[in-house]
Amino acid sequence: MTEASPARANMGFIGAIVAVATIGGFLFGYDSGAVNGTQEGLRTAFNLGDEGLGFTVGSLLIGCFIGAFSAGRLADVMGRRNVMMLSAVLFLVGALIQGFATSQGVFVIARIAGGMAVGAASVLSPAYISEVAPASIRGRLTTVQQIMIITGLTAAFVVNYFLAAAAGETTATYWAGLEAWRWMYLMQALPAAIFLVALFFIPESPRYLVSKGRDDQAHGVLSSLFGRGVADAKLQEIRDTFSQDHRPRLSDLKGTNGRVRPIVWAGILLAVFQQLVGINVIFYYGATLWQLAGFTEDQSLQINIVSGLVSIAACFITIAVIDKIGRKPLLLIGSAGMAVTLFSMVYVFANGTLDPAGNLQLSSGLGIVALIAANLYVIFFNVSWGPVMWVMLGEMFPNQIRGSALAVAGFAQWFSNYLIAQSFPVMARELGLAVSYSFYAISAVISFFLVQRFIHETKGKELEQMQG
Repeated sequence: MTEASPARANMGFIGAIVAVATIGGFLFGYDSGAVNGTQEGLRTAFNLGDEGLGFTVGSLLIGCFIGAFSAGRLADVMGRRNVMMLSAVLFLVGALIQGFATSQGVFVIARIAGGMAVGAASVLSPAYISEVAPASIRGRLTTVQQIMIITGLTAAFVVNYFLAAAAGETTATYWAGLEAWRWMYLMQALPAAIFLVALFFIPESPRYLVSKGRDDQAHGVLSSLFGRGVADAKLQEIRDTFSQDHRPRLSDLKGTNGRVRPIVWAGILLAVFQQLVGINVIFYYGATLWQLAGFTEDQSLQINIVSGLVSIAACFITIAVIDKIGRKPLLLIGSAGMAVTLFSMVYVFANGTLDPAGNLQLSSGLGIVALIAANLYVIFFNVSWGPVMWVMLGEMFPNQIRGSALAVAGFAQWFSNYLIAQSFPVMARELGLAVSYSFYAISAVISFFLVQRFIHETKGKELEQMQG
């Protein structure tokens, strides 16, 4: 097995490729986080109740699971780079239409289109990076994707905060006669345009090129990445991992016994439990959550920014250790830490009181405990399940099934995400925050034992060594 080591690789070229590919992660984060401060604007503009707001917010995720599934399959047909270009166009168009929409129906359609871009970027950026990076540093480079996701989320929180502060409130009229909440979506158009242009300057994945029989082009890309000496041997190794009688297809997910391969189930497990621990309740409903806990709108938006910065710092810890201690230990540490912090938040919410309107009120002491526990939870997630799930989905599948397996795992991840986002407003109202967070905490406990049993380490292995 030929190792494409960093010492022999063109790290400047690889770094530039990673920088471009992870703009998709930035947009993934920004699009997911932009809605956080716009909910009052959506309620007012479209006359929405709790269920209507939940659907409007969650409609992004309908697009996400469609986009993740479609992108995984299209990547085997059109190529990784071409599908990322398509997602960049959807990011751009979706942002503009969301900002200008005058009806809920138009807004939801645009949000679904933007969600399709998010879903595509979420599965293809880490997979693409995995397919061009040396094995020994692949985890670190793929983790950059998570940093960019959180950076995008934090950028959305910062933009939302300053727009709301400048306008006075999110529903107030601001530039060009548009309300501040509309500008929270329109601001995404600039990075989307940059992403689209930048994609023209990076190469197609060499493993996709081999799957299409374009060996000369694949050899050229591999030579640019790792040098001609490594490229000759690596090209043959990649060839050997593809079926000689057919191109990659969805039916490859079944083994010789006719059942879905265990490695596919392992990917689905990772994808689903990353959402069941409740992380996106904080990302999508952070402002609403902290107002339920007794903080003002302004304080809630500031807390979101702090959570985003904490998340970015946590990802740098992952970069430092993921290729040293491995993926599985980080997942176990994260599951244990999230369980403890989530149960701490359950305790806080269970000991709060209700005002005459039925809203949760916390004492100053309990509020501080909730804030500390929430940020520790975010740290544990972003040291572990946040980046590591995407790293593993991008690298754990054999070449022959990578696109199809990503389609299925990506669909599972975003469908779970949708269910969590859709259910939280109703759960919080009908069951209370304590019961809602108990579900997420129990899921974290279960995830610990599932990882112990079903997840195998991929640290340091070449993609051509992946079995399943």
